[in-house]
Amino acid sequence: MDSQHDSAPASRPPESSSSRTTLRVNGKPHTLTVDHRRVLLDLLREDLDLAGAKKGCDHGQCGACTVLVDGRRVNSCLLLAVALDGCEVTTVEGLAGDGEELHPMQRAFLDRDAFQCGYCTPGQICSAVGALAEAEAGHPSHVTDPATPSGEPVALGRDEIRERLSGNLCRCGAYPRIADAVEDVIP
Repeated sequence: MDSQHDSAPASRPPESSSSRTTLRVNGKPHTLTVDHRRVLLDLLREDLDLAGAKKGCDHGQCGACTVLVDGRRVNSCLLLAVALDGCEVTTVEGLAGDGEELHPMQRAFLDRDAFQCGYCTPGQICSAVGALAEAEAGHPSHVTDPATPSGEPVALGRDEIRERLSGNLCRCGAYPRIADAVEDVIP
């Protein structure tokens, strides 16, 4: 029994499973041919040799893969790289820019000894940088006082910090020192 659904029509060209994609990663442009199924985390680690962001759960639940895309924190294990064509990606390696100085959040994590095994630390740092920017831009969290004027910077107390970083897990339990480090960087 022949079926007209068994093969693709002869007039249709074969579908491509990859696309040319340009990302600006840590200030440098990268144009790559990327499989449509490839996530940003794998592109960063395997194609660009940026091993800071870690593959923890691979389901967006632990935050070990957190990076900044156009200044917003994201779970890079969930984002298809081709969907980010033209975006600015900042990893923990790029936070300090081209200089020798560490980013203030990186310095605070070192000064406060806000890590133990260090596996989650790059994601924690990127998430903290993103959380500070979100609060400064007036984005409320679940614990933000409803009386806070819309669009005004949100004051970051201990509860705000904990809530905003709650998507980043630390199996070693370094949470108190992580919160201390973030408090040190609040403007």
